Amino acid sequence: MIENGNELKRKLAAGKTTAGLWVTLESATITEIAVVLGYDWVVIDTEHGHLDLREVLDHVRAVRGASTTPIVRIQEIEQGTIKRVLDIGAAGIIVPQVTCAEDVERAVRFAKYPPRGIRGVGGERATRWGMGLREMTGVADQETMVIPLVETVAAGEAIDQILDVPGVDAIFFGPADYSASAGHLGEWEGPGVASRLLELKDRIVARGVPCGIMATDVENARMRAAQGFRMIGLGSDTGLLIRSSREALAALRGPEPGIEKDKS
Repeated sequence: MIENGNELKRKLAAGKTTAGLWVTLESATITEIAVVLGYDWVVIDTEHGHLDLREVLDHVRAVRGASTTPIVRIQEIEQGTIKRVLDIGAAGIIVPQVTCAEDVERAVRFAKYPPRGIRGVGGERATRWGMGLREMTGVADQETMVIPLVETVAAGEAIDQILDVPGVDAIFFGPADYSASAGHLGEWEGPGVASRLLELKDRIVARGVPCGIMATDVENARMRAAQGFRMIGLGSDTGLLIRSSREALAALRGPEPGIEKDKS
């Protein structure tokens, strides 16, 4: 929630490198653990998987009063969806399926109150059920983050126009989807994709906008930090469980043949 300010936004503005967890499972205990561990942010993923708004609400509640920032990856750029996840108390949105500046402009308009946008005012958690109406709406446009997900070749080609849209707080990369759009379905970073994403990252950072990406393991996370990424996802809840379980099983039984390395 943003009632005490958006801690992630403050950390990024100060040039800090932040660590996050991708949440895909319904139990809010996962986010509670992330808070205790000291994650800077969690992304609650509603684009893929099965999470509904009630489960999103439970995850957002789990961070109340903590410095962990809850962000929701919406399933599409749709006014009602954006309004509802922000009313629930999300401190920002990750916007998928971006291909051009017009897509980003729509997302920003739906996420901001008038006059910048068209977000409706409600008596929900985001305004302390109406008891903090003036105070909370007064800071919401400044505190609420809009983070486009660059996961297609088209989005990469339009990156300068996307960055021209007022209200873009960060850019997050999706290497697997970018690879798929480049003709390399099923690869994390297909031929030429790794270098292209770094080129885009440099252009974005030069404009003063922080970049984020998912790490594939601990060493990859260190590499991403050294490359200048400042929102580093250390994994998803399921991916981290699988990774640690495989390592433990391999230590006991030996490595499993033919098992592809997890990228989550």
